[in-house]
Amino acid sequence: MARRGRPEKREIAPDAKYNSTTVAKLINRLMMRGKKSTVEKIIYGAMGLVAERDKKEPVAILEQAIRNATPLLEVKPRRVGGATYQVPVEVAPDRGLSIAMRWIAKSARTRAGKSMIEKLAAELSDAANGQGASVKKREDTHKMAEANRAFAHYKW
Repeated sequence: MARRGRPEKREIAPDAKYNSTTVAKLINRLMMRGKKSTVEKIIYGAMGLVAERDKKEPVAILEQAIRNATPLLEVKPRRVGGATYQVPVEVAPDRGLSIAMRWIAKSARTRAGKSMIEKLAAELSDAANGQGASVKKREDTHKMAEANRAFAHYKW
């Protein structure tokens, strides 16, 4: 059992172009090996491409994509009497945001396409419209939680 309190949440500074903390968090999520300027080019290019295609505000499209990919329920393993049950639990809002960004980043990386800008733009556009691999992952997670609803009384 931990003896100390939980560490305080760090404040993330908003990004330079859109002045949005959501975009800054996505930049940090996509960043590999500390190459922040490379990821900023990718994200700003993808958001420009999405805004050009959909004729909407790019930050609004990003937030809609994240909202559509954020899970409300997930399953956690709980060991009771020698058996391990998948217990459905509700997802906290900050964890839901983190999971949604992780799923969007992963599905954009595995997507077929020419460049990362195009792959990320396509994934953001699909997720904003309720399609795509990240939204499918959310639906699968909800189905698994619904299937294991009988073990909900093992919540701790």
